[in-house]
Amino acid sequence: MNITPLTQNVSGDFVGEVSGIDLTAPLSEAAVAAIEAGMDHYAVLVFHDQQFDDDSQLAFTRCFGELEVSSGGEMSKPEERRLKLEMADISNLDRNNQLRAANDRVRLIALGNRLWHSDASFRAIPAKYSLLSARIVPGKGGNTEFADMRAAYDALDGATKAQIEDLVTEHSNAFSREMIGFPAEAYGADNQDKLRPVRHRLVRTHPVTGRKSLYLSAHIGSIVGWPVPEARAFIRDLMEHATQPEFTYAHAWRPWDLVIWDNRTTMHRARRYDDLHDIRDMRRSTVRGDAMTAPQAQAA
Repeated sequence: MNITPLTQNVSGDFVGEVSGIDLTAPLSEAAVAAIEAGMDHYAVLVFHDQQFDDDSQLAFTRCFGELEVSSGGEMSKPEERRLKLEMADISNLDRNNQLRAANDRVRLIALGNRLWHSDASFRAIPAKYSLLSARIVPGKGGNTEFADMRAAYDALDGATKAQIEDLVTEHSNAFSREMIGFPAEAYGADNQDKLRPVRHRLVRTHPVTGRKSLYLSAHIGSIVGWPVPEARAFIRDLMEHATQPEFTYAHAWRPWDLVIWDNRTTMHRARRYDDLHDIRDMRRSTVRGDAMTAPQAQAA
């Protein structure tokens, strides 16, 4: 297995392209350890020509920990799902593999993926790795952009680092969807508990490398102890800082690409494409995290 850096910034390598390994075949412990070491170094790894089916993708994902069920899967009805519950359907297709209409509720919710975010930051124990497999890619557009939150933290001035060191933010899926005009009520009464804000540290420390990074996401709606308008303006400033071109990489998908990213040290977003006419069938499996980043608020 060989890894070639795809981009670099002031903090070092960011995004590695991997060759010399077939992820669809059973892997040795040494191979899994090498991939994890690559993730610790690059934060995003790109693998080409990995012809997964859903079962083999889930089996590979389990090499890195417990599977997480996506919020979309949890909030959907069984008769609405196109894929297994453990597989997040990052596509513009309905259960019958037909393109979703412009006013389709699931399509409108999914437009939130075009905002910079970290997967499952709205959970008390947020996600570790996300693994996205490209089955069908559109003819134009539909790239995924990644931001290196380690480099973004490193580039902050000392005063800002001191200011944010102990700050705690509140994340909810509802916050990000409200930004695009999708009200929380539209999720339905049965799903309101899943939208309760959870708390996370604004600065995270990687458990292996010890590197600090910003933990930002479109799911952030407040900073504990701050007036909401001030908090949202401050978070916006940090988001603009963290997504400057020198900290980002855009991945142009090929069929059968697999990209793995570390949600603890990156943000990402999907880019526009003609989703009303062009199919984009991507399937994401997710590794559950293993710890909270901050104590949670007591239920009332």
